[in-house]
Amino acid sequence: MEDYTRYRLKKEEQIIRLLEKEDDLFVIVCKKCFKEFSGDDEPEGGEFLKYAASQGKSIAGRMDMDFLCNKTLTAHKLEDGVPPDARCIFAISCGLGVQTVAGLSELPVYAAADSISFEGRHGMALTTKLCQACAQCYLELTGGVCPIADCSKSLINGQCGGCKKGKCETDVEKDCAWEKIYERLSLQGRTGIMSGQPVQLRDFSKAGFDQVDKYVRAIREKRLDGYYGGLHPPEEKEPGERLPLCHFPSPKTVVIPLSQHAGAPAQPLVAKGDKVKLGQKIGEAGGFISSSVHASVSGAVIDVCPRRHPTTGLDTMSVVIESDGKDELHETVKPCGDVDSLSADEIVAIVRDKGIIGMGGAGFPTAVKLTSPKPIDTVLVNGCECEPFLTADHRVMLEYPDDVLFGLKAVMKATGATKGLIAIEDNKPDAITLLGSMTAETTGVEVLPVRTKYPQGAEKMLIMRALGRKVPGGGLPLDVGVVVSNVSTVKAISDAVQKGLPPIERVVSVAGKIKNHKNLIVRIGAPVSEIIDYCGGTTDSDVVIKLGGPMMGIGVDDTNIPVIKGTNGIIALETTASEASNCIRCGRCSDVCPMELLPLYYAQYAGKEDWEGMASMSVKDCIECACCQFICPSKIAITETIKAGKKAIAALKATAG
Repeated sequence: MEDYTRYRLKKEEQIIRLLEKEDDLFVIVCKKCFKEFSGDDEPEGGEFLKYAASQGKSIAGRMDMDFLCNKTLTAHKLEDGVPPDARCIFAISCGLGVQTVAGLSELPVYAAADSISFEGRHGMALTTKLCQACAQCYLELTGGVCPIADCSKSLINGQCGGCKKGKCETDVEKDCAWEKIYERLSLQGRTGIMSGQPVQLRDFSKAGFDQVDKYVRAIREKRLDGYYGGLHPPEEKEPGERLPLCHFPSPKTVVIPLSQHAGAPAQPLVAKGDKVKLGQKIGEAGGFISSSVHASVSGAVIDVCPRRHPTTGLDTMSVVIESDGKDELHETVKPCGDVDSLSADEIVAIVRDKGIIGMGGAGFPTAVKLTSPKPIDTVLVNGCECEPFLTADHRVMLEYPDDVLFGLKAVMKATGATKGLIAIEDNKPDAITLLGSMTAETTGVEVLPVRTKYPQGAEKMLIMRALGRKVPGGGLPLDVGVVVSNVSTVKAISDAVQKGLPPIERVVSVAGKIKNHKNLIVRIGAPVSEIIDYCGGTTDSDVVIKLGGPMMGIGVDDTNIPVIKGTNGIIALETTASEASNCIRCGRCSDVCPMELLPLYYAQYAGKEDWEGMASMSVKDCIECACCQFICPSKIAITETIKAGKKAIAALKATAG
């Protein structure tokens, strides 16, 4: 396959001819899909500026961009990047980049380079434009519309006369390229630019973009469906999605960390030797952003001491309870009412008192979400469960649909929202059908089937997909009037209101290299090692255990750790060792990043310990979905470098302030 993204600067005499009637140039240089030099400066950009200076031309500004053909990212850069005194743009890039800029700017755009054929690796842009690498770029003459790729006949000297109602006579589905060219030139007042131009013979041996065209068309719809980026890892939902929920035996001893949530840890309310009952509060929230913790068994507290935390790996203060096997309920475990009889404040108070947090993995205290300082119009229930292997939420929707709907209505009441959406990926048709039938006549509540795509379950992605609202960088869902709750979270809210039960248990998918896949209802604090043994152990001794899904889950090297409220999966994965190679600037990480970032820089900055550089590339907006690492052909551990960078940046801020 030819690399159609390589380019070279036009010859000096060609550039001088382009510069004759223009001044106050804004120069945009694409950093290429791969580099042959070690410096950060692009040599073509410097060479062009020399030619411009020799002709006495003024430079209004210069901007170097990565993957100029990526319309989404380039549009962001151009919004405030073009100087107001610029009269034209010279794009130094392949044909795709020139076309993209020409489609975004009202200024005349000139192609200062020619795309050339090269056998090598290349990036794939999310663009509707094509380039045949003809090495004779006409885009400065045609307003950025390519007569080679966009014209069915590849005419380079005007339209043929066969256009009918704006469509090509040889392809009635295709707009006439030359009508688009004249329309673009008319808007720029440049229709006379074509007169007197010499006719060049095109070298047809340079065509060979068919495979590229097919590939780009195949992925474009998927990558831009609903929100930018994302990918489709193997789902691996079988056989778990067909396995009904079953109870894991109540453990003899539970270890309940006092920090299972974002924010301050809970403060212990019990001491060694105390007797506790099922559902009793054993840890009080340590602040506004914190959460209470409750006993998941009845019995005796045998210790309150540091124990290894399952996600941080650090020793965390925990309550260790030896079960008496009675499961005697605490007197506070009693029904609290229903949605109609309770006020919004009462629902929030119940959620706070029962220690409910986001149970999809994030662990943010739900009561804080429900007390938004901004108006909320929509509650979005996340039933996507987009991670491979995980089927816990799927089974909750099938087996506890009434509780899911009750919890949704409670959240709507608490937030004042008038609309409730349950978003379910289309690989769960049974859940869509069931909940769809149950909400068919419910005012303000509906089921929204969404096309399967990872990481659709991330709040910002789901909001964009379901509602078309974009959460601003550094912002929260409440900034766009939305509260997002996981399926298991609204189920927990239902249990809290209708039964008075705090989250003493949760559903956990046990899958991967496990002998017997199961969807288990597990007590909080149960040992992960015992759960794996209960499922028959692993099928291979050389596996890595992850808590959560394979993409965003936390790898653990010791399974003598407890299940906590956010543990939705225990996945055994085959150990794969691959040596990372140098970044080839293929651009795939940028194409799949749902946050529209440039992940290739994070590994580069981490290698230099340039944490300020990493911060400047908006690493704080990264949701650590691992799409970039999954797609990287160089096998660079990008996600690990991002996590390390965030910690280093936080440490620098703490030291400075």
